Amino acid sequence: MRGVLAGQGALYLALLISACLAAPAQSFELKGHKDRLFAYPGIMATSEDNAFIIVNYDKQRDIHGRDSEPERRVRSNYVSLGVKQYSRVALHEANGRKIETGLTGEYASARLAVIFVHGRGGDQRLGMNDHSFGGNFNRLKNLMLVNGGAYLAPTVETFDDRGAGDVKELIMAGRAPVVLACASMGSIICSKLANDPAVVPRLAGIALLGGAPDMGLVRSAAVKAKLPIVFTHGSLDTVYPWQDQKAVFDAVRLTAQPYPARFVLFDTGSHGTPIRMTDWKQTLEFLLAR
Repeated sequence: MRGVLAGQGALYLALLISACLAAPAQSFELKGHKDRLFAYPGIMATSEDNAFIIVNYDKQRDIHGRDSEPERRVRSNYVSLGVKQYSRVALHEANGRKIETGLTGEYASARLAVIFVHGRGGDQRLGMNDHSFGGNFNRLKNLMLVNGGAYLAPTVETFDDRGAGDVKELIMAGRAPVVLACASMGSIICSKLANDPAVVPRLAGIALLGGAPDMGLVRSAAVKAKLPIVFTHGSLDTVYPWQDQKAVFDAVRLTAQPYPARFVLFDTGSHGTPIRMTDWKQTLEFLLAR
């Protein structure tokens, strides 16, 4: 086993100690959807305050045992396709352009919302696919519906100020508190908007899934406002090493005691593992607890 716990007891102990700062109690609860199927398959280790968690990941179990077509189509018991009647592709106006956005629920009247920003090479179809990534997007859409929320997955053409501006317009168009979830290179958009004083009050929290480490986040308006942040990462990510993202997490936590941040590390997980394995109910409850 090449995971973080294999022969690395001293490293784990150091990480555990660095994570042991007090965290606020969680008191927010969402209505669930297929919680048993999507719960973390095994907690290998956790800090005293649950701020740093190592989750067991097994490719044979979590891909081949879960998918009827590995990495293409999940088994039918993981999805509830009734959500399709509440889903559509919409166009929203941003900076003189029409941006294609996958949408589930009614954003205008939602009590909460999740906006998912894909990484390089993706578009709205990635975040709206019910069958890929172990059905995790389907679960997220269903969680939003049963809790009176909305889910949005815009197509982001560039990961620069233009792309951040497009996502900003989408955030500002609604009334509900928004959880901004950014995967891989899409985390650049999260980092940019974390520094926007107009956007931060509209956010309930940020989720970074296999994101690009950015130490500038530590000095952002979002962190100054103690906006909750969840980091999820694979220990064998060769695109963005988890240790670099963990350093950002540690630095964010040091800005305030307590700071509402959590790091979930998937032992032996790769770059795409957080999209498949992140427990959205647990993640959203943590971010919305404030």
